[in-house]
Amino acid sequence: MHIALVVPGPFDAVSGGYIYDRRLVQGLRALGHQVDVVELAGRHPLADEAAEASARAALARLPMTTRVVIDGLGLPAFAGLARELVVRRAVGLIHHPTALEPGFSAEDQARLRSTETLLFGALARLVATHRFTAERLVQQFGVAAGRVAAVEPGTDAAVRAVGSGGPGVAVLSVGAVVPRKGHDVLLRSLAGVADVAWTLTIAGAERDQVHAHGLRALAEQLGVAQRVSFAGEVSAAELEALYARADLFALATHWEGYGMAAAEALARGLPVAVTAGGAIAEVVPLEAGVVSPPGDVVSFTKGLRRVLFDTELRAAMADAAWEAGQKLPRWEDRAALFAAELERVA
Repeated sequence: MHIALVVPGPFDAVSGGYIYDRRLVQGLRALGHQVDVVELAGRHPLADEAAEASARAALARLPMTTRVVIDGLGLPAFAGLARELVVRRAVGLIHHPTALEPGFSAEDQARLRSTETLLFGALARLVATHRFTAERLVQQFGVAAGRVAAVEPGTDAAVRAVGSGGPGVAVLSVGAVVPRKGHDVLLRSLAGVADVAWTLTIAGAERDQVHAHGLRALAEQLGVAQRVSFAGEVSAAELEALYARADLFALATHWEGYGMAAAEALARGLPVAVTAGGAIAEVVPLEAGVVSPPGDVVSFTKGLRRVLFDTELRAAMADAAWEAGQKLPRWEDRAALFAAELERVA
């Protein structure tokens, strides 16, 4: 097949969604498919004129014989192109419907929901990155179940993390700095364990500058700013080094379509502290960490205190995490599954 994957640029951004996309491209090419990556300009998902113009230009450039796959983050930019998507039998790659992202105004959420409902109906097939997301597309957006499939991410085999070596516990959180990732919940929860020595590194693109500024202000307000580092968007090598030197992975997400960062932590034998937002709770075995309800600072604080304070418990969780990480699905078969879904489109 000749496939064009259309994504908001830059394609080398560090996030679970973009890692999925890049590995998918690598795998499809390894299988012999021709894959072009088309980067969209402008603002996403609240598409501005630049984004919409970029979407129109992208479709105009692509041959009709090309199988068009659009990453869901960039899908709203195609709001005026529904008919063209029908004609092209385009496919949507949906990590998480943007209308369900927290942090948008009620008006913006309503606009995104209307746009996505229209465009989901125009796409020949939707491939979600987890069955939870696939079910949401059916239940909340009216997509016919037969038009939706799930291809979960893979995880590479990795070297076990060596840890920080102390003093204290090095906590790592990986995720874009947007409201859905719950970094504010994590900060408040860690501030409740101030009597235990810990440091926190948050690695992820600061897509929402207002939110990022608010998080820094919150850290100051809570009196933990000196313990917290905002690493921003890091390279793959830098991220690998952060995992290697961490003692605990933590993410207080409100919703995850899968939980790739947590899976990467397990693959490196890191104990995890997460909130059960979406599919992430399925990725993390209970013996490998602590799982709390999303948005519940009190519960998450209690869970963090257990794992931060008890060295022996943390070591046992690390062993369980390492064991679980070896059983995760690998990337080698993900591309083949995705290609099979594309081939189902007439």
